[in-house]
Amino acid sequence: MKVLLLGGGGREHALGWKLSQSDRLSQLISAPGNPGLGQLGETLPSVDPTDVAAVTRLAVERGVDLVVVGPEAPLAAGVVDSITAAGVPVWGPSQRAAALETSKAFAKQVMDEAGVPTACWQTFDQVDPALAYLRAQQPPYVIKANGLAAGKGVLVTTDQAKAEAWVSRCLGGGFGERRIVIEEFLRGPELSVFALCSGDEAVALEPARDFKRLMDGDKGPNTGGMGSYSPVTGLPGGIAAGVLADVIKPVLKTMMNDERPYNGFLYVGLVLTESGPVVLEFNCRLGDPETQVLMPRLASDLIDLIEASLGGRVAAPEWNDLACLNVVLAAPGYPEASIAGVRIRIGDLPDRSLVFHAGTGEDHNGIFARGGRVLNVVGTGSGLAEARANAYAAVKAIEFPGALFRRDI
Repeated sequence: MKVLLLGGGGREHALGWKLSQSDRLSQLISAPGNPGLGQLGETLPSVDPTDVAAVTRLAVERGVDLVVVGPEAPLAAGVVDSITAAGVPVWGPSQRAAALETSKAFAKQVMDEAGVPTACWQTFDQVDPALAYLRAQQPPYVIKANGLAAGKGVLVTTDQAKAEAWVSRCLGGGFGERRIVIEEFLRGPELSVFALCSGDEAVALEPARDFKRLMDGDKGPNTGGMGSYSPVTGLPGGIAAGVLADVIKPVLKTMMNDERPYNGFLYVGLVLTESGPVVLEFNCRLGDPETQVLMPRLASDLIDLIEASLGGRVAAPEWNDLACLNVVLAAPGYPEASIAGVRIRIGDLPDRSLVFHAGTGEDHNGIFARGGRVLNVVGTGSGLAEARANAYAAVKAIEFPGALFRRDI
């Protein structure tokens, strides 16, 4: 089977790594890919995965048997709709279904209609009403840009002045769309639950936990994610099954009723409050950096799982006994002003460790940082303590001057 993988980040490297383990794979093509994916198959750095016409033409001309969409931007652009119309099997939700991620206000409306617990919220497209509402709330304040913002459109702060400035920034077009959601702050640890979805059917994947703040102790700005681990210990019994029954399936049914059938991976971001799990957000793809700790734990053939789901027969995946922990190495200046061009040397990695490329480039002098989150350093082990030790030992084997990373994943 010839597979076209769209995307070029750490999530896509992890997906490509897992796809390449399938006995059914004959060729992996990644567009645009990255140097890590280049070790697994052909990469097409000049292809923009949001260029719907170009990607569709590529899939047809290269005779691919399956397209797997990694990131959210191509989904928002409607690439799944176009590839489907061309008669090529593609894994990912349609543009209308991807509104669960591309519009936070729409996701909130769906949750309310489906009876899914979520934070109290209001949406605004004008500054003055938004500020009046904000001033009537108690801190911490939570303000979210409505559309896609690469994980940087959310502010959580106790500082009213910063909150008001953020409102003005978002509604002034700082993240494109001039619309925001202001919602109540949820107290409790976060958890990521994923599912394979096909219409109104779904099966849950293993949970993972990620770390969104830049610095140790959950301080600093929100980022796309500075680390993750799986399995997650100490969870309430049957939480994945509960989320599947009480959140995912009611949302899928609501989407079907709205003529937005959902096919693809679904990410549910939860806060485990004192009163139970409450939904923080949806993403219409696997999480990044969580995918990097889930794929090494997945014992099933990923192509088999995707193909079954495309046929409406969601199959429960099998998992191995590994524990995995991911430490993200980001470029100096991340997330506001990443510095590109820093040279990276990946030395001899310790046993039971992996490196997934994200924001890297390659030239005749070797690997360099393009900016943003650059590498995902994953340790595996029989337990989380061993996985953590292996991950940080691997970090020490990488020369990346000025790299930012958390030491408390």
